[in-house]
Amino acid sequence: MPPHASEFFVQAFEPFCTALVSFEVEEHVLWRVEGYTLVPPTQEALTAAVAIAASRAGIVEPDVICLPLPVTDWVAETQRSFQPLRAGRYFIHPSHFDGPVPYGSYPIMVDAGAAFGTGEHATTKGCLLAMDGLARARRFVNPLDLGCGSGILSMAAAKTWRVQVTAADIDPQSVVVARENARLNRLSGLVQTVRSNGFAAPQLRNNAPYDLIIANILARPLVGLSYAIRRHLAPGGVCILSGLLSHQEKEVFAAFRRQGMRLVRRIPIDGWHTLIVSR
Repeated sequence: MPPHASEFFVQAFEPFCTALVSFEVEEHVLWRVEGYTLVPPTQEALTAAVAIAASRAGIVEPDVICLPLPVTDWVAETQRSFQPLRAGRYFIHPSHFDGPVPYGSYPIMVDAGAAFGTGEHATTKGCLLAMDGLARARRFVNPLDLGCGSGILSMAAAKTWRVQVTAADIDPQSVVVARENARLNRLSGLVQTVRSNGFAAPQLRNNAPYDLIIANILARPLVGLSYAIRRHLAPGGVCILSGLLSHQEKEVFAAFRRQGMRLVRRIPIDGWHTLIVSR
C-alpha cells in the first residue's frame, strides 16, 4: 500500500491484534502492515475493516493474508540476534555480551523482552542521538521519560546527567521491566518508575515541572498530550518527541506549535522522525 495508507490499516487492525507493525517495503512507494493475534478474526469482520480502511485512505482494497505462525520462542530468538550497538556516546548491549566497552561511552545493558526499547528501532536511536547532542550543550536536572518501555531512555538520562529520572508508562509490564533494568544497571536510586496514563498519576504531576521530557510513543498520543506536556514542562524546557513517521511530523509539530513550542532539531532515521522542541 502507499505510505499514507499504512496508518489507516494499523487503526483498522488494532482491535483484532495484540501486536502491530508497519514498515517500508519499497522506499517512498510501498508499505506493509503486519499484525499478530492469538485468535484470528472472522472473515466478515476482517473484510469490513479492510474495506473501511481502504475507503478512508482512498485506495483499492489490498490483499490480506492470514497465516498461522510456527511455535517459536520469539524472545529467545530476538535475544540471540540482538548485537551491541552505538548511538552517539551510548553503548547498548545484551546481558550475555562479554566484550570490551568502547572508551568514553555510556554502557547500558538491556535484553530484548516484553517491553519496547533496545536501541535498535529508529525511534529509540533517534531519542538517544537527541539526548547525546543536548548533553554536549546543556545539563538537565529533572528529566521525565514518558512512555518508558524498557527504561532504556530513562537509564541513558540517568547515566548522562547523574540525576533522578522519572520513568512512566501506561503498561504495568513495562514499568516492571524498566524497574528491573534499572536495578541490573545499578541505577535504582536514580530511575523512579511510575505507572501512569499520560500525566494521570499524582507522582508525575508532583515531580513537575520537568526541564526535559522524552516522549517516544506514537503520533496520535503525542498530539493528544501536547497541552499536558507543555503544562508540565518548565519554561525554557526541552522535549524530545518520537514514534512518528515522516508524514506525521507536520501534524505532531503543529500541535506543539499551538502550545508555544518551537522546533530546535529534526532527526530522520529510516522513515521515522525524532523532533526536539523547546518551550
